Amino acid sequence: MKGRTAILSFLFISVFIVAVTILSQNKTYSQTTPAKADTCTTSECHANMGKDKFVHGPVMAGECTACHGESPKHKDSPSKNKFGAIKDIEKLCYSCHDKFKVKKFIHVPVASGECTACHSPHGSPYKFQLLAEGAKLCFNCHDEKLASGKFVHGPVAVGGCVACHEPHVADNEKNLKAKGPALCFSCHADMAEKFQKAKVKHKPVAENCTNCHNPHSNLKEFMLSDAAPALCFKCHKEKKEWVEKAATQHGALMTGKSCLNCHNPHASDIAKRLSMAPMDLCLSCHDKQIKANDGKLLTNMKKLFAENPDHHGPIKQKDCSGCHDPHGSGHFRILRGNYPETFYKSFDLGIYNLCFSCHEKTLVQTPETTKLTNFRNGEMNLHFKHVNKLEKGRTCRACHETHASKHPKHIRDSVLFGGWELPLNFQKTDTGGSCAPGCHKLKKYDRVKKEQNL
Repeated sequence: MKGRTAILSFLFISVFIVAVTILSQNKTYSQTTPAKADTCTTSECHANMGKDKFVHGPVMAGECTACHGESPKHKDSPSKNKFGAIKDIEKLCYSCHDKFKVKKFIHVPVASGECTACHSPHGSPYKFQLLAEGAKLCFNCHDEKLASGKFVHGPVAVGGCVACHEPHVADNEKNLKAKGPALCFSCHADMAEKFQKAKVKHKPVAENCTNCHNPHSNLKEFMLSDAAPALCFKCHKEKKEWVEKAATQHGALMTGKSCLNCHNPHASDIAKRLSMAPMDLCLSCHDKQIKANDGKLLTNMKKLFAENPDHHGPIKQKDCSGCHDPHGSGHFRILRGNYPETFYKSFDLGIYNLCFSCHEKTLVQTPETTKLTNFRNGEMNLHFKHVNKLEKGRTCRACHETHASKHPKHIRDSVLFGGWELPLNFQKTDTGGSCAPGCHKLKKYDRVKKEQNL
């Protein structure tokens, strides 16, 4: 009897232990299963969700259903719980975010409602939950060649596309934040101030800086679409033709910065947007001897003017371009018209058209006069006598320095005759004068008392 009782007691205790174990296991399962079903983020599912530097608000709050809605529960395996695909992303985003004000230009992803083309709906290492940093995001769609030039615009170089472009909607083409030069001036404030105050403004700058500059990158310095003069000639076609046809080209246009040696490409207070006052500009180069294209040394004009007080009219007016064409010419020394470059020349009125664009041409056509010139012996016009010859007519340069001299009427001290500096030995009197050049003995002239040695 006692043995049976002991066996029953043992069986009862064993059954009790098994029952407690089973109940304990059921309790553990019932406690963990709901936890897995109630959140998306566990060690087993979406473990990294919400751990990015920038996290979408609903994700941060654990409100996945705010965007995804309720998921059908799978009673046997929580891992099989699936959210339905979001069909209208735009509508969903705008249910929380303010819809962009309708503007003329809309970024393609915005227009197509593809917010997630640029933004992560959960989280990202980048501000605004962007899918990539700076320009890397833009280059998912836009061509990277935009930034492949040797010279790259600052904002592009650091991936700051949004410095110039609105990423969503804009009033300006290409989603630009402002129109024309106003956008560039928002950074280039120093240029804006100079441009606004300048009296003479370059038309392309007033219209749009991108007429000359690429806003992203280019092979040329300052992101220019081409170097001068080719860039300038795209608009100034008449100058291109003129320069290409010019027999004598201005060195300033053919060297260094070309057109920009003389012109400011943006704005200036001086006509033609010259970077300095005309004569100051010329003398910024012609303040020394310069070798011309023909190999001859050009005079140091700055020194010549300083040492010779009697200046030719255009020089007095500080207008070198009165006689010289700064863009090139069909005449030597880029002169604007015919002017003999030799000591002797058979007379023809046409070869002096530069001089006679200012001076009276009858000066060399009239044998006798009392008014045309003081260079006369009695009424004999000595200009006519010197110049008007079929052979060995003396040209203007035989006696006159065309820029400046120490004597009235720009009379020379000497003139180059071949390889010899031929002296004039000119002496002025109240009613005439005399000269004893290397070409003849001393001769005098007098307007009142006619000399007989002529």
